[in-house]
Amino acid sequence: MQLDASIFKAYDIRGIVDKTLTVDVAYAVGQALGQLAQQNQVKTLCVGRDGRLSGPKLADALMKGIVSMGIDVKSLGMVPTPVLYFATFLTECGSGVAVTGSHNPPEYNGLKMMMAKETLHGDGIKALRERILEGIAPAEVAGTIEEIDVVTPYLEKVTGDVKLARPMKIAIDCGNGVTGPIAVEMFKRLGCEVTALYADVDGHFPNHHPDPSKLANLQDLIETVKTTDVEVGLAFDGDGDRLGVVTKSGQVIFPDRQMMLFAADILSRHPGKQIIYDVKCTRRLVPWIQEHGGIPTICCTGHSLVKAKLKETGAPFAGEMSGHLFFNDVRWPGFDDGLYAGARILEILSRHEDPSAVLEALPTAVNTPELNIAMAEGENKRFIARLQQELKFDDAKDVITIDGIRVEWEDGFALARSSNTTPVVVLRLEGDTPEALERIKTRFGDALRSVEPSLELPF
Repeated sequence: MQLDASIFKAYDIRGIVDKTLTVDVAYAVGQALGQLAQQNQVKTLCVGRDGRLSGPKLADALMKGIVSMGIDVKSLGMVPTPVLYFATFLTECGSGVAVTGSHNPPEYNGLKMMMAKETLHGDGIKALRERILEGIAPAEVAGTIEEIDVVTPYLEKVTGDVKLARPMKIAIDCGNGVTGPIAVEMFKRLGCEVTALYADVDGHFPNHHPDPSKLANLQDLIETVKTTDVEVGLAFDGDGDRLGVVTKSGQVIFPDRQMMLFAADILSRHPGKQIIYDVKCTRRLVPWIQEHGGIPTICCTGHSLVKAKLKETGAPFAGEMSGHLFFNDVRWPGFDDGLYAGARILEILSRHEDPSAVLEALPTAVNTPELNIAMAEGENKRFIARLQQELKFDDAKDVITIDGIRVEWEDGFALARSSNTTPVVVLRLEGDTPEALERIKTRFGDALRSVEPSLELPF
């Protein structure tokens, strides 16, 4: 069996089906997880899958690997990743695997893993590969597989928790991902009139890629919201753990601005608490959190790392620019859930006659999208290390190096960090005005080229 090291990523296992991620690999990972479960005194794992065509065979192999180690499996069938997380709380096993390719192209699939209430990441994922290479002997007595319904209690939990002040007309775009049937049902139960785009699950993703962080994937939703009588549009990624929001005028409210709305709402009930945000978020978020009585706390990018920070601090809310939003108040148990975030944002917006006006009034700035510089494998990390070591910004207000290098000026910021999933350097730049942004582009671009003169910048 080929065991490609490249599929063991920072936050999950991910590869091309039948090439780097095969049923044999899924079985072997199941065995490794089963062995890890034994060592953590975990007796049961929950397993769910998204709507990808390869999901059934990979989930089947994974579950066979787990039960070969004497560990029981609760099989959830086809569910969004947040529903898998919910199942780990519902069954109190705190452990599970979502078989999902998230927002990757159709030929990909992957595994997001929890063990003993901790999301596996970094060295924890690499250690699974080492276990497999060392060889794993199956248990004398195999575990069992039991199919359970988690969708019903999940919907009951959300609709029992979230209450809209009035009925709303909304559009949702599920991108043919796994959220479709559950999202339609959930928002209808909440009292919404729902216009659904691409709510049928189709692993070919025939309409557009299920990634709401990319503007190209939101065009159909924007058009629907602008040309019909719906009040707001919500979009979900392929496995349902991220949220996109569109206003009546077609403006996209990116996650760092969504976080403002959530932070203000949560801090009204949890004053003085920390609100966690990742290094890619707008600098407008910090004064907003402070003005609403919270403590802004910056964190490395990556849903696993944010989740770990959430647990460390006990903060009631965290979010990152990619769209992972974590509610950790008394109402919800701290995992990222695009569907639940969609319900919570409607709860806030339903208190207002004009939801779009509320969203568009949130502080904003002039910024670039996420920009990438492709590099050879490993070179991206070496380049960032050089930036951190060699660059000096005497004109800057602050330089933050917890995850790459983020340079704060009085009127904007520039960020360069290494992706943990692909060999690219990620850039994001922001200014209070167009002129400020252009100056920051020039200043930061010159600094980057001083370290690597041949660098081709994407701005």
